[in-house]
Amino acid sequence: QVQLVESGGALVLTGDSLRLSCAASGRTFSVYAVGWFRQPPGKEREFVAAISRGGYAYYSDSVKGRVTISRDNAKSTVYLQMNSLKPEDTAVYSCAAGAGGSYTNPPTDENKYDYWGQGTQVTVSS
Repeated sequence: QVQLVESGGALVLTGDSLRLSCAASGRTFSVYAVGWFRQPPGKEREFVAAISRGGYAYYSDSVKGRVTISRDNAKSTVYLQMNSLKPEDTAVYSCAAGAGGSYTNPPTDENKYDYWGQGTQVTVSS
């Protein structure tokens, strides 16, 4: 079992930056790929970014160039640095861990992830 706890969500202004954290406890964290997903108000959950167990990152087109995912296995934590935030980034952001994917390619399908955090709210005001 892996327990995930997100933090860092906040109410910010357009153009601001924010760093989300996903702290894991339980089984060896380094063997898992970790993904960030978000659910905007009234919409389906969507993929944001993921990092493979080898540290290779993958991003959705909607955030590419503005978002950086990274992991610190010593701290069992994955970070999501978000810059140039827009109102359309408003959502509940959740991290997830799973054993799927490869050393270099993390899953982007939420169904490939086994463990989920409770989510953290990000609101971007114009």
